[in-house]
This record gives sequence, C-alpha cells and structure tokens, in this order.
Amino acid sequence: MKIALLGYGRMGKAIEKIAIERGHEIVYTLDEIRNQGTLANAEVAINFSVPQAAVDNIKSALQKQIPVVCGTTGWLDHYQEVVDYCQEKQAAFLYASNFSIGVHLFFKLNALAAKLMKPHAQSYTPSLEEIHHIHKLDAPSGTAITLAESILENSNLEGWELDTKSKSKLEIKSIREGEVPGTHLVSYRSSIDEISLKHEAFGRDGFALGAVIAAEWIVGKRGLFRMEDVLNIS
Repeated sequence: MKIALLGYGRMGKAIEKIAIERGHEIVYTLDEIRNQGTLANAEVAINFSVPQAAVDNIKSALQKQIPVVCGTTGWLDHYQEVVDYCQEKQAAFLYASNFSIGVHLFFKLNALAAKLMKPHAQSYTPSLEEIHHIHKLDAPSGTAITLAESILENSNLEGWELDTKSKSKLEIKSIREGEVPGTHLVSYRSSIDEISLKHEAFGRDGFALGAVIAAEWIVGKRGLFRMEDVLNIS
C-alpha cells in the first residue's frame, strides 16, 4: 500500500516506522516546511498535521479521491466542511480523536459506566483529567472530549468546561508536562468514595498502529467512517 503522510512530526515518523514494518511504502510526506514525493501516487493519506493545516491537507487528498485517515484534533469547528467536501468528491474520510485500540475499548467502558452511574447522579459528581506532553497544542484533548460526550449524554450537566467550578458543568482538567504520551482519567466522586477509570498510553506506537490499520481498512471504500467501523465494535 502506498501512503501519504500529511504531517511528518513525531506521530508521522512513528506511523512511517510501523507502516514500513507492515510492508507498506511511504510515497509522500508533508510538514510545515517542505514536502517530498508525489501525493497523487498515494493510495491513502494519513493526516497528523498541526490543527491549522488539517483542513487544507485533508481537502488536498480528497480532491484527488485519495481516502484520508485523520488523527489531528483541534480543528473540528470545520468538520462539517470536510464532510461536505468528501461527499462532493465521492471520496472516503475517517476521523478519530484517538487511534489506539485500547482507547476505543476505554470509550466503550466509559459509556457503560456513564449509563450505570446515571441513576446515582445526585450522589456522584463526574470529572475528567487528561495529561499529555508539552508539545500538544490543543486542550482539552480530542479523546477527553469524546469521553465527555458519553458522560454528558447520561447526565443533567450543561456541557463541559476546562477547570470549571460550576456544578452545572462537567470539569475537564488538562495538564501538559514532560513527554507524557497520553493519560485519561474519568472519576465519579461522592462524599464517601470515588470510582475511577483510567487509560495510560506507554508510547506512541499504539496510536500509530491503529492509524495504519485504519488506512489499510479504508482503501477502496467511499463514505464517512469511524474507528468503530474498522474495529467492528458498536
């Protein structure tokens, strides 16, 4: 499989390593400074660019009907614009806030926990904490927002807010320190105890592997997809 890497930073290089190990070829790379190779030669594009470049990068591939797998977060105000463009070009697009298989199992556990906790909303207050490396530009993480959405669907809270003290909002704490790959903690606290769910990544390889698996899956398809489609979980 011939792959274009739109964004060639730490994640791009991790994806390159795993893609080559799985027998694929990188035919195009693009970062903030330069590009190398030919985008038109790619069978699929994987976008892990900076947020401000995401929309243009995605459209440049979709315009050539190259399917796109995107893991960049922090650009979702323009998500519908990309969806409309993908449909116009009859191409394929898959966005995930996180490509780790473990994180997607964590999403399912979080959704189940939220449903179980719903009858106990008067006793337990939910909160979220996410910790990432100092190079991550957006806050909160896309993964934290996905987790928050499941919690909010099963509560009377009026949305989420960073470091809020409001009892009507779901609090998300975003911490940036060192080279932490990614840790997410969901907690339900009462006056007598606390229930917690935690996912901690030990490196970038899990994210990179998931992105390559998604790229392998999407080749030859048209439409809009999620990581749940790739993993066949609902």
